[in-house]
Amino acid sequence: MGKVFDSIDGKVKDFIQAQHLFFVATAPLAGDGLVNLSPKGLDSFKILGPTTVAYLDLVGSGIETVAHLRENGRIVIMFCAFDGPPKIIRLHGRGETIEPGHPEYEGLVAQFPTYEGTRSVIRVECTRISDSCGFGVPLMAFQGNRTQLPASAERKGPEKMEEYKRLKNSTSLDGLPGLANLG
Repeated sequence: MGKVFDSIDGKVKDFIQAQHLFFVATAPLAGDGLVNLSPKGLDSFKILGPTTVAYLDLVGSGIETVAHLRENGRIVIMFCAFDGPPKIIRLHGRGETIEPGHPEYEGLVAQFPTYEGTRSVIRVECTRISDSCGFGVPLMAFQGNRTQLPASAERKGPEKMEEYKRLKNSTSLDGLPGLANLG
């Protein structure tokens, strides 16, 4: 039987910090809108407080999470144990996108490693913290982080990254507004 926790501390915190991968899910309000589920890795997740977390939003293929958070704020982050005891932790909450130019951006982004492809920080105030069994999650060994995403952003450089964001990150697949600060 799963448990619900008041905060991210103790064993919950230790479990989250030991994971190399997490998943982020959001959805638009429209019933026919596309639900989004994205895997995240690298050193891009931080626990900021007992019920507050944040992760780096790196330039990838789309802007679904940012657009959905702008529209309704709903988000769930899931961590799965791929080694050790089977466990899943879900962090349901209200998320917000902190982009460059926001008064809190510099302070938040400074808590993470520097990645050329950083476009924002997603901060989440957790409204439900729970665990469940991970009996159906396969056992896998972590071999290392992929290098393609940061390397691609470095190759493109700041100007081409800004151009990419203007072309690909202004609206979601459902036509919702994406990044606000597209220079």
